[in-house]
Amino acid sequence: MKNETVIILDFGGQYNQLIARRVRECNVYCEVHPYNKITIEEIKNKAPKGIIFTGGPNSVYEENAPKVSREIFELGIPVLGICYGHQLMAHVLGGVVTTPDTKEYGKTSTYYDTDCLLFKGLPSEGISWMSHTDYVKELPEGFRVTAHTDACPTAAMECKERKLYGMQYHPEVNHSENGTKMLRNFLYEVCECSGDWTMESYAKTAIENVKNTVGDGKVLLALSGGVDSSVLAILLAKAVGNNLTCIFVDHGMMRKNEGDEVEAAFSNMDINFVRVNAKDQFLGKLKGVTDPEKKRKIIGEEFINTFEAEAKKIGKVDFLAQGTIYPDVIESGAGDAATIKSHHNVGGLPDHVDFKEIIEPLRLLFKDEVRQLGLELGLADYLVWRQPFPGPGLSVRIIGEITEEKIAILQDADKIFRDEISNAGLDRSINQYFAVLTSMRSVGVMGDERTYDYTLALRGVTTTDFMTADFARIPYDVLETISVRIVNEVKGINRVVYDITTKPPATIEWE
Repeated sequence: MKNETVIILDFGGQYNQLIARRVRECNVYCEVHPYNKITIEEIKNKAPKGIIFTGGPNSVYEENAPKVSREIFELGIPVLGICYGHQLMAHVLGGVVTTPDTKEYGKTSTYYDTDCLLFKGLPSEGISWMSHTDYVKELPEGFRVTAHTDACPTAAMECKERKLYGMQYHPEVNHSENGTKMLRNFLYEVCECSGDWTMESYAKTAIENVKNTVGDGKVLLALSGGVDSSVLAILLAKAVGNNLTCIFVDHGMMRKNEGDEVEAAFSNMDINFVRVNAKDQFLGKLKGVTDPEKKRKIIGEEFINTFEAEAKKIGKVDFLAQGTIYPDVIESGAGDAATIKSHHNVGGLPDHVDFKEIIEPLRLLFKDEVRQLGLELGLADYLVWRQPFPGPGLSVRIIGEITEEKIAILQDADKIFRDEISNAGLDRSINQYFAVLTSMRSVGVMGDERTYDYTLALRGVTTTDFMTADFARIPYDVLETISVRIVNEVKGINRVVYDITTKPPATIEWE
């Protein structure tokens, strides 16, 4: 991809992906690199329009704190430091960073000098999101203060001549008023970007790249029916047509009607679509298993076995396509940040797989960009906006042993929940919502008779990155409609509860 590029150096900040997403939203392509995994020469070779330093948990004056070479500020490339990055810039260039008497956390009234290009066209006062124990006490030579708060005299600084800028607060979070506009000003007013990152141009380039890579070769894709694999399937279909084979392993634990919907969406395309109905063999392997980690491992292993057995029937295939997306890449190769999770589809070709090469056309994209690409390619809305769904399916939303009866109960209840959220117009404002069939039974009364049935838990969250999440404030009348319908229409459930736990301390999924 030959787009204008901004490099984001990650110093372990929790918002690194969010900064990148904000930059992409401004139609500028960016890459996130751990600060200690990219050299000055590599930065020069990439010829970025700008560099952004993220926040981080350290203090710049500590002996083992993340550092950068002074040379990075002498490349003539605009630099924006955020939080720790702001302090690091000051420290490396001769300023003084120390711990103040008063620390700032959360929403803070901030006063901006609108002569600074970062604040061009913006109000001189606003709320910014602060999260710091240190601050810049003395500016480096050639810098001036461009924003302050009542407690922090250097909320922002600039050296206009060298195009070096710092912000103590986090402009990337929603709590900072006009924060995205400030980032946009850095990109367009300081870095002089033109904004050539669009899904239309990405789609054309990605299709062309696949064509050039694959040629007349055969491509195999494990199609799960999730957003990533569905968007990848339609992109590959446009690139290689019937040289693509999609294997859809239906383990019987999809949401209601989902297997049929996936088949309907892809069966009319000029591709080879194979659906493997493997519910019986998966349920057989899961019989008597209650531990969630064992369930995941059994399903993962059985999926690979089923996929490989089906792939052997096809014959020689040259390329294996995977739906790796950019957060997978970032999370699997973190610098000083903790590795959040390892990803099976990042890190190269498995030794036992007989393919020439893995292709990953979505590797540069965030989840919201994958959805945009799907819309650009004409993928059906119900696939583009499909709710995130774990690979093991409903097995990790059924507490305890998996049975065919429990799957049917949860499918019906989950369908009602999703339908009513959609009917209420909340389906785009709640980032993830689903039902969980608990292992708890409780006493109820229906038609003057005693019941002893399952308790169903509903879960809805709002989040920007799925690393932290708040519970969705679903209106009571909507929850009431959902509860009444589920109890009346789904046999086996007599109680419905709503999960109001944030992440952390809870996870989004229950298992």
